[in-house]
Amino acid sequence: MRRTTRPIPVVDGISAPHPARRSRAALGTLTAAGTLLALLLPTGQAGAATPQPGHRTATPHTTVGAYWTPDRMRAATPLDLATPTKKAPTTTVPRSAPLKVSPTLPRAVPSLPNALPQAGGPWTGGGAVAKTTGRVFFTYQGRNASCSGDAVTSGNKSTVITAGHCVKLQGAWHTNWAFVPGYHDGQAPYGKWTAAKTLATPQWTASEDINYDIGAAVVAPLDGKKLTDVVGGQGLSFNSGYNKAMYAFGFPAAAPYDGSKLIYCSGNTIKDPLFSQDHGLPCNMTGGSSGGPWFTTFDEKTGTGLQSSVNSFGYQFWPNTMFGPYFGDDAKNLYNTAQSS
Repeated sequence: MRRTTRPIPVVDGISAPHPARRSRAALGTLTAAGTLLALLLPTGQAGAATPQPGHRTATPHTTVGAYWTPDRMRAATPLDLATPTKKAPTTTVPRSAPLKVSPTLPRAVPSLPNALPQAGGPWTGGGAVAKTTGRVFFTYQGRNASCSGDAVTSGNKSTVITAGHCVKLQGAWHTNWAFVPGYHDGQAPYGKWTAAKTLATPQWTASEDINYDIGAAVVAPLDGKKLTDVVGGQGLSFNSGYNKAMYAFGFPAAAPYDGSKLIYCSGNTIKDPLFSQDHGLPCNMTGGSSGGPWFTTFDEKTGTGLQSSVNSFGYQFWPNTMFGPYFGDDAKNLYNTAQSS
């Protein structure tokens, strides 16, 4: 997501462009900071890659939870990601037959009024999404940063889906990683769930390929309970195609937003005609929204849907448009690895 001052690292909300936002260096004619190019040039894959080991935290969960005080959460910098400036012609995202995973809820969700689609605004519809979507906090290069994430249906009842750069960036795994579902202005109404393990697609883990900017976390139990038993879990959809009606959610923390509340966008997606294989959606969310879920077949009355992407990046020269990776076979493999951990 967007950033502020500092050189041009490639972080999501720390100083580089905002993964769910635009590239920070002036890209007048598609020329961004040269130091970021190698990081964002993907390599082609013949098929879904073999999942690679993730990062297991050695920090006690109680210590991480205590670290994220209301003041630290409010002050966390949104992490930004540099946008691609060159297309890798051999890059293709492996696909197979569509697969859908139904959402799970801890209890029945009451029917709520429909919310109006828009290119960015507070979500007031309530429902399951207000509990399953949350803010992600972590330490990156010695700084406290934030992204977004979503609790999903999983075999271990402990899986969070987010963006790849929200778990690992510039070759290093983030530390002090915690997921706060239902976050609101420094408050953690459903607790702070700390990561026992963080993972990303093999392509992101190896070379931070923008087409595979997908991450996951397996969170530890909290007070003897598992995550989706407390907040529920959204469904997922893999290999569902392009040009879909979708809803995107997140906690943007760069102006004009401040990270205090859940924001959403909705509309029909396109396939990125420029430098990635991503979906594109009209959306003005800024830094900090990275990793927030995109849903197909989203029900505004119950706040449930099938997650099929995450907020990833935006082009500076293409305002008010967010891009998110295609959930193909590698995303499916990541999900399966996480839920079986």
